[in-house]
Amino acid sequence: MRYLPLAERDRSEMLRSIGASSVDDLFVDVPQAARLTGTIEGLADHASELSVERQMNALARRNLVAGEVPFFLGAGAYRHHIPASVDHLIQRGEFLTAYTPYQPEIAQGTLQALFEFQTQVARLYGCDVANASMYDGSTACWEAIVMARRITRRGKAVLSAGLHPHYVSVAETMARFTGDVLDTRLPELVAESDTERLLASIDGETSCVVVQYPDILGRIADLAPIAEKAHAEGALLIAVVTEPVALGAIRSPGEMGADIVVGEGQSIGVGLNFGGPYVGLFACQEKFVRQMPGRLCGETVDAEGKRGFVLTLSTREQHIRREKATSNICTNSGLCALAFSVHMTLLGEKGLRQLAALNHAKAAQAAERLAEVPGVELVNDSFFNEFTLKLPKEARPIVRALAEEDILGGVSLGRLYPGADALENGLVVAVTETVTEEDVEALAAALRECLA
Repeated sequence: MRYLPLAERDRSEMLRSIGASSVDDLFVDVPQAARLTGTIEGLADHASELSVERQMNALARRNLVAGEVPFFLGAGAYRHHIPASVDHLIQRGEFLTAYTPYQPEIAQGTLQALFEFQTQVARLYGCDVANASMYDGSTACWEAIVMARRITRRGKAVLSAGLHPHYVSVAETMARFTGDVLDTRLPELVAESDTERLLASIDGETSCVVVQYPDILGRIADLAPIAEKAHAEGALLIAVVTEPVALGAIRSPGEMGADIVVGEGQSIGVGLNFGGPYVGLFACQEKFVRQMPGRLCGETVDAEGKRGFVLTLSTREQHIRREKATSNICTNSGLCALAFSVHMTLLGEKGLRQLAALNHAKAAQAAERLAEVPGVELVNDSFFNEFTLKLPKEARPIVRALAEEDILGGVSLGRLYPGADALENGLVVAVTETVTEEDVEALAAALRECLA
C-alpha cells in the first residue's frame, strides 16, 4: 500500500471535525514515556521509494528462509508442503475479491466454501458443528474459555501445563477484564503429561479444563478420563490442537469427550508467513451451538426449493445488543479458511492419513537419530511429529549457534518460558514431511559439535 501524505489543510479539517485541537490530542491515553519524542536513530526522515525498497530487501536478506535450510521449528507453527494449486485457486477473482457474505443472494460461492470448511473442521475435530473460523488459535482458545463461563456460569478455568505459553498469555491478558481465575502451571521435562494434576484440580467451581493435544512438548494425553471427571463436576473439556495434521493419525478430541475443540489451522494450506495471518479453528457439540462465537454458515432452500446457504444463528455484537453478544469478533479469516479448505479437499481423508503417517515416521526416525548424540536425551515416550530433547546445557545459545550454521534447529523452552531455570535445557524439535534425512544428519552433526 502506498503512503499518501495529507496536506496541512486536510489534517486541520479532520481534527476540527472530530473536535481535537492537534494530532497529539489523539494519543492522550498513551503514557508519555511510551511516546516517541524525536527521530529514530539510523532512519532517514525522507527517502525515495527506490531507496526504501533497497533497504527493505537488504533487511529481508538477513533472514534465514525456511525452504532453503534444514528446518525444525514448530511450537505452534509448522512448515508443510502446500501444493501450488492451493495458491492458484484462492487467487481466482471470485474468491479473492468476494466481500463479506451478508447478502446471501450475491455471495453463494463464499458461503458454500465456508460451509464446506465448517464441515471439514467438524469432522476433523470429532464435533457436531464448527464456525466459519476465528482469527488464530490463541484467540480461539480464549473464546472457548469465556464460552464455557457462559454455559456453566462459573469463573475458574484449569489450564494444562502443556498448553502453549502464548495461548496462556492471551488468556491471562483477557482474564484481567472478565475476572476469570486461571489455574496454570509450568510444564516439566518428563514423559508424562499433567493429567493427574488436572484431575485433582477439577471441582464444583471449575468452568472448564483446557488441554493441548499434542501438547507443547509433543506429548499425547488420553483425554477421556479428563472429560469424565470434568463432566461429573459440571465442567467442560476444551481441547486445543495446534497441529491439525496430527488428527490424521490420532483420535479426535470429540471422540474422547471434548465439549469444545479449538486450535490453529495454519498447518493445512496456510504458509508460515512470518507468524500470520493464520486461521483459528473452533468447533463444539451441538447442544452448545448457540453459545459459539463468530460466524456460522447454514444450508437451506430458497423460495424455489433450490439448495442455498446463509449466515445463521448470528450471535455477534453486530447483529444483537452488545451485552447479549457471545463475542465481539465480527468477521473470520476468510482467505486463510479458504486455503485450508482447498488443501484439505485436495488431500481428502486418505491423503490426510497418509500425510500424517509420513510425518510420524520421519519424526520417529529423527528422534532416534538425535537421541544417539552424546548428552542428548529424548523426553517423550509418545509423540506425533514434534518431540522434546533434553540437552546437557542451556538450549537457547545452542539454537543461536545452529542458526549461524544455517540450521533452524528447533525452539528452546528457555525462549518460550523466560526465567524458568528447570526448562532452559529443553529443545522442541518438529519434523514434518519437508525434512530430509540429510537435514536430520546436519542437525545431529551440529548438535554433536555444540555439545562437545
